Amino acid sequence: MNPDLDLKMERVIRAPRAVVWRAWTDPARFARWWVPAPAVCRVERLDVRPGGAIVTQLSDDGVRFGPHLDATFLVVDQLERLVYTNAIDSAWRPASPAPVAMTAEISLADHPDGTDYQIIVRHGDPAARALHEELGFADGWGSVTKQLADVAESEVTR
Repeated sequence: MNPDLDLKMERVIRAPRAVVWRAWTDPARFARWWVPAPAVCRVERLDVRPGGAIVTQLSDDGVRFGPHLDATFLVVDQLERLVYTNAIDSAWRPASPAPVAMTAEISLADHPDGTDYQIIVRHGDPAARALHEELGFADGWGSVTKQLADVAESEVTR
């Protein structure tokens, strides 16, 4: 990790890695946590394989949906790691996404209490990193990580 270019977040999720992985790879589960509540997510495509698409839409009212993320998975290591970028869209075309281009790496590891969940979001330059941080990286990614934990942990307690 390069602190001049990257932002990082870690959390222990009290659920096995397989449960957290399903929350990332099953469209119905993914839609439940991917955007900060009370907004609603619609998953258009979730093709979890290298070169596969991740396309979502966002709605603030649950009725009108607009573009949210159009990205491509770069790496998929079963139960361990997902890497995607919005710098290449789901059609494999170069993109200039707003507000910043980024590559996100999600890592899952065993932890005595469940899953050690780590996110590293990489940026092309210090200005993009600073903008992403200023726009609320910690709050936004923090809230969806909490929602992910809620989804995964609720499956364990059922």
